[in-house]
Amino acid sequence: METTWIQVLIILAYIGVLFGISWYVKRRAAGSTEEYVLAGRKLTTPLITVSIVGLAVGGASTIGVAEQAYKVGLSAGWYTAAWGIGAVVMGLTVAKKYRQLNITTIPELLERYYDRPAMIAGIACQILVQLVIMSLQYVAGGAILAALMPDIFTPLTGMLTSAVVFIGITLIGGMWSASQSNVLNVTLQYIGITVAAFLILTMAGGIDTVAIQAPSVTSLDFISGVGPMTIVTWIVVLVTVNISLQAIIQISLGAKNVQTARRGFIIGGLIMLPVGFIAALLGVIAAEMYPQISPTSALPQLIMGLNPWIAGITLASLWAADVSTACNLLLSAATLYSHDIHKQFISPDMSDAKYMKVTRVSVLLLGLLTLGFALTISGIISTLMAGLSLMTAFAVIILMTMYAPKYCAKKAAFYTLMASIIVLVLWMLVPEVRVLPHVIYAEWIVCALVFGGTSLLSRNVIVTEEAAEKAKPMTAPVQH
Repeated sequence: METTWIQVLIILAYIGVLFGISWYVKRRAAGSTEEYVLAGRKLTTPLITVSIVGLAVGGASTIGVAEQAYKVGLSAGWYTAAWGIGAVVMGLTVAKKYRQLNITTIPELLERYYDRPAMIAGIACQILVQLVIMSLQYVAGGAILAALMPDIFTPLTGMLTSAVVFIGITLIGGMWSASQSNVLNVTLQYIGITVAAFLILTMAGGIDTVAIQAPSVTSLDFISGVGPMTIVTWIVVLVTVNISLQAIIQISLGAKNVQTARRGFIIGGLIMLPVGFIAALLGVIAAEMYPQISPTSALPQLIMGLNPWIAGITLASLWAADVSTACNLLLSAATLYSHDIHKQFISPDMSDAKYMKVTRVSVLLLGLLTLGFALTISGIISTLMAGLSLMTAFAVIILMTMYAPKYCAKKAAFYTLMASIIVLVLWMLVPEVRVLPHVIYAEWIVCALVFGGTSLLSRNVIVTEEAAEKAKPMTAPVQH
């Protein structure tokens, strides 16, 4: 009973601090809708860094990695490393260009340069993918709370509690709340998982003992467990996602300038690289110590064997990883609805105050909708990989728009988005089409061919601001 109350106290204190931070920054977020959804484009390098780390290092990167490592070994840590590689690529390539465009959402870019059908298809795909990722945070959050306090929480009630916190924090302070909370979340989760790994490794007798008792010969191999093809696939998927997912783009758009966006993503990516392997090592140890438990419960169950105070703080830190991911995803999904659906099609002339209200209501309703998804999901990383492959179409469109606009036809974006949906549906429903190792490769091939083919056949090319500037007639000099 004493152990349970210690953990209840820790989790309640943590929830209280998160809501305290949200109320503290609420005044800044209440100034305008831009302050709420983009932090007034004033985020500094440290806030960009913790925001991207907080978004990436969530349930899939900790609970999900440990779940997979329980089955295949240390190589599962490449999933989180792939996130880090994707963030670095984002920082080195398109983060600067996104910030220069001064947009709010990806569909806004599609409408600006392409057409209305492309924008509508873009909204649907972005919201769907973000709700799938969001629902995974409920699954992981429920597993953590159920392991932390089994006498109080089941996985279902853990999901419900997580939903209250995710939705509440985002509802109160928007991007300011998410970014400021991430300073605490990211610090806590890195300290928590590092300390837990040290103590658990010591308790297991050191790395040599773990190697001897490993369930298989590949348990501590950095490559063999998941295999090189899966590792390459994760990197391809997550580089694709980092340059095209609204939640990630929204972080870069909130930066105070171009250099801040670039630095924040590069530093954040480098910080992410080791944490997945730490979670994977704990998954391997859990497979040795608890060979009969559910793989999803591997990491929480292992941590519960520590001193109750350390266990409570560490599991609260893993739950913090969920909170940090969920808040950014929920805010970006709500922004897509309020900015690109409600403002465009329902109430184009609405005031900024109403715009803010619509965004907040969207946070609430979309947060509740994801609970339904969460109840039907199993296999955190496999589910995530399939959903994220839809981002390929956006990556192709964005890269071509930014780097080769004179080869982009106005109809190309819509047809490319439709092609990406068709490829994913066929891949899931028709096993005979699975001739490639993963759907992401089929998506890249088909989307590139459709975009290139449409642009080749159409002469109606998009017009960028730079092209429009060059096309302006030169003013004749005044004759005296």
